[in-house]
Amino acid sequence: MENILVTGGAGFIGSHTCVTLLDGGYSVVIADDFSNSGPRSLDAIRAITGRDFLFYEVDVAEAAAVEKIFGENKIDGVIHFAGFKAVGESVEKPLEYYRNNLLSTIELARACAAHGVPKFVFSSSATVYGGGEPPFLESAPLMPATNPYGETKAVCEKILTDAARANKGLSVSLLRYFNPVGAHESGLLGEAPNGVPNNLMPYITKVAKGELKELRIFGGDYDTADGTGVRDYIHVMDLAEGHVAALKKAPAGVSVYNLGSGVGTSVLQLVAAFERVNSVKIARRMAPRRHGDIAACWADAGKAERELGWKTRRTIEDMCRDAWRFEKGFAG
Repeated sequence: MENILVTGGAGFIGSHTCVTLLDGGYSVVIADDFSNSGPRSLDAIRAITGRDFLFYEVDVAEAAAVEKIFGENKIDGVIHFAGFKAVGESVEKPLEYYRNNLLSTIELARACAAHGVPKFVFSSSATVYGGGEPPFLESAPLMPATNPYGETKAVCEKILTDAARANKGLSVSLLRYFNPVGAHESGLLGEAPNGVPNNLMPYITKVAKGELKELRIFGGDYDTADGTGVRDYIHVMDLAEGHVAALKKAPAGVSVYNLGSGVGTSVLQLVAAFERVNSVKIARRMAPRRHGDIAACWADAGKAERELGWKTRRTIEDMCRDAWRFEKGFAG
């Protein structure tokens, strides 16, 4: 039974990946500092899977904390989610993003080399593509300079690529994905950020629930079909399964995969789908564009299907339905 360290495992994508790992027969060690999550998600993981795991409440940007985890456990692989992730916030707080995202990756890569850990799966982002015309292929040039968040992801990819070249026993999978939404179908686990949500779907669900007055749509004048930004939305459980597929494959050296649906959906189209499948209305208003955002971004995910045997299975309607089911049962 392989023992996998999941950093940021109490967060949105990390927690769903832990469920997928545990259901798949892996053992899990979770590290999280609860900077954008809480212990409730850990209870949900246990309830859904009927299994327990080790948990460290630590900041994995701290060398001593990382060494403690690796010293006390035999780690067979790392899936690294821990990091700040809001584009707009990264423009306002660049130093916090560089410190947290880069140092955590450096410390984990050092620990893998020191302890002979053979597999490292990194949660990267389509933000590294920056500009250009979608759909994006893995071979597209990286142009993350539109925001510090994308820059940190690109630099982390470089760090891990160099680490793998220096350590021939280390397999690195860089997973660039797009806009995760939805929740576990049980309704027990979903996206529950601390404070006002930065991501679109939890903001929609908070408005639907009456906790927020209205949805602000940032930018209605993009060169898209309805003027709003177009993104590649992916169900969080499809995304979790993609991480496990990469972990299982663990090709030698460095591999890069887009994880996405391959379909672009605008903000207004997503809101309309949410209203339709859940029979609720979402109050909204247009707001100015956010600095660092681009008009359209979606994936060509053919490589992941060819090499990992992975592709998305769940629809936009599934995403909206599952996200609302979780939100209705979530009590803060």
